[in-house]
Amino acid sequence: MSSEVIVVRIYIHEAEQGRRTNLQQEILTLLHDQQRVKGVTVFRGIAGFGASGAVHAADLLRLTVDLPVVIEFYDEPQVAQAAMKLLNGLVPGGHVVWWPANCADLSQDRPNP
Repeated sequence: MSSEVIVVRIYIHEAEQGRRTNLQQEILTLLHDQQRVKGVTVFRGIAGFGASGAVHAADLLRLTVDLPVVIEFYDEPQVAQAAMKLLNGLVPGGHVVWWPANCADLSQDRPNP
């Protein structure tokens, strides 16, 4: 058995500031406390660049670390869409992608011993 969900991926960098604190923390607080989405994972990249072309990379020559961060979450369509509305204005334009997916409940497919 499976259910329809929306997967949302947000692209930021770790030093990016939100309205009050670090943007990553603001997004996590919003998703956890306000929307209570089913699951969130934060990925920290070792290198990346965006539209500006500025490369953010982890290497010994750089004194500051400002690596790319991807925040990914999923939930039922209405919950994910409500969360994306709250992210509007907080996350820079063009930094959120989403797609529909199916969430499998594999426990339903297992035979009983």
